[in-house]
Amino acid sequence: MKKGELSPAGADDVARFLAEVQRLPKRPPGGGGRLIFALDATASREPTWDRAARVTGEMFAEAARLGGLEVQLAFYRGFDECKASRWVQDPRALIDLMTRVTCRAGQTQIRRILRHARNETRKRRVHALVFIGDCCEEDIDELGRLAGELGILGVRAFLFQEGDDANATRAFRHIAQLTGGAHCRFDAGAPRELAELLKAVAAYAAGGQEALQRIAGKSTAAVKLIASQVR
Repeated sequence: MKKGELSPAGADDVARFLAEVQRLPKRPPGGGGRLIFALDATASREPTWDRAARVTGEMFAEAARLGGLEVQLAFYRGFDECKASRWVQDPRALIDLMTRVTCRAGQTQIRRILRHARNETRKRRVHALVFIGDCCEEDIDELGRLAGELGILGVRAFLFQEGDDANATRAFRHIAQLTGGAHCRFDAGAPRELAELLKAVAAYAAGGQEALQRIAGKSTAAVKLIASQVR
């Protein structure tokens, strides 16, 4: 994918993503939120991992104005390795955790991320799951079953797809639909777009739909234009 500004197709995807988020049930503002931040850490993902680490502070900053946010980092890489961090409320702690991780070649393990989110919310409510990846090498029906369980538990999955792999698109959209969340492709060469999308989900997790509307008014010109089309 070429670096640069968001392409027209990418802008449409972000618009659909924000529209889907707008349709989610409202949560009372000011109560804080819990969000699992999951990433594919296989070898091809290293550049995006670094970009994600650089913009996580903004996600916390936006949520802090809405009652706060607890975030848990989860990732998979290499051969059958899938891990999750402790829950943190300090962006510096999350960035420190991310900078300790190196990407390793391996296959996708999205099913394990979904199972982990299910198990965590059974212990204590998780409001949102963010996943960033570029491919899917797993059975879509199995992923759908797990996503359905998350949907019943009230965990909204927001899947940010780098690139345009058709199988990943099908799988990510399916998971988003079954959880009541959203799927969006983004341009890896436009890190500001990723930052705005993460802030939008953090706003939803911490303060619900009204908080999302407020953040749209302070976003980049591209996101403002998109938000103006959301009804």
